[in-house]
Amino acid sequence: MTATDWATAVLMPLGAFFALTGTIGMVRFPTLLGRMHASTKPDTVALVLILAGAAFQLPDLRSALPLALVAVFQFMTMPVLAQTVGRVAYSRGMVVSEHLVTDELADDLAKREAEEGKAAAEPSPAETP
Repeated sequence: MTATDWATAVLMPLGAFFALTGTIGMVRFPTLLGRMHASTKPDTVALVLILAGAAFQLPDLRSALPLALVAVFQFMTMPVLAQTVGRVAYSRGMVVSEHLVTDELADDLAKREAEEGKAAAEPSPAETP
């Protein structure tokens, strides 16, 4: 066995292990946000490890470029997707606030509403004589 075979033999099962832990987390975590965390974080790492293991079996660096692009797009899209889904779930009331340690979104929304209420109460410069 060569060094590239050893690297593949380590990276691929390690990636599969991370995918397994993400799947177990999705089944075991009781809340939506916990399940979302379990589905995005370990699966992103799992994909990168599996892609790296596959890249070691390719003949040259140029052949591994598409795998690197997949990894980059995975890192760009998964956090954005998780943030968007979490925000939509929060706005629809699907997130139980007792499970949150801090609720920064509620604080931000209350601050924004207070600022909008203050701005609506002040007369605009066009309305003042």
